[in-house]
Amino acid sequence: MQSTEKKTKTDVMKHNNVPVLTYTINYPYFTSNCSTAAANSINQFYEIQSQQSEKYCREVLYPQAVEDAMYAKDNEFPFHSYEFLSNYVITYNEDCFTSLYTDQYSYLGGAHGNTVRKSQTWNFQTGKQMHITDFFLDVNDVNDIFKVIENEIVIRQNENPGTYFDDYANLIRGNFDMNSFYLKPCGVVIYYQQYEIAPYASGIPEFFFPYKNCTDDSGSQTTS
Repeated sequence: MQSTEKKTKTDVMKHNNVPVLTYTINYPYFTSNCSTAAANSINQFYEIQSQQSEKYCREVLYPQAVEDAMYAKDNEFPFHSYEFLSNYVITYNEDCFTSLYTDQYSYLGGAHGNTVRKSQTWNFQTGKQMHITDFFLDVNDVNDIFKVIENEIVIRQNENPGTYFDDYANLIRGNFDMNSFYLKPCGVVIYYQQYEIAPYASGIPEFFFPYKNCTDDSGSQTTS
């Protein structure tokens, strides 16, 4: 099991003394007795990711926020400050394996913000990122994955009509990403981004694939 420390990059960026963008980027820093070199490599990955996110905030979002703030002032419109928030959740951390996802929330002054999820699963002996096929799924089983997801969507739609788009059968295939997964103690969770297969109100749809002979009470779920 790896020990984790939360690191943060944050700032409130102003224009003419008015806050126009607030960003907070939380990311993990690992220590591990599996391999110090591997942990250092993985930590470098997240440090670079955090630097890229901060650069995006400062060089892309901030100028855009300033422009919107000036336009709002000139036209006597209300201006809502931009926000960028990145938080990670560790979902599995046993022996020399750790799995986590990061949700990056952006609010750019509209009716609501948008969240993009990214996930990684690491082998702390080698420092390598692992793939879904390393655990229980074979590339040839992808159609079986779709069948399970379709059956689950039918159940959810019966319970809450309109939870997914009508053409979900095509969308789950067209938007499937082999990297959009993370581990839990008793299985693998496959997820889709907002709007890919369901309306905004449905959040980020998740589908749980349990290992055989393993009981996990979390089940499949949808997060917002």
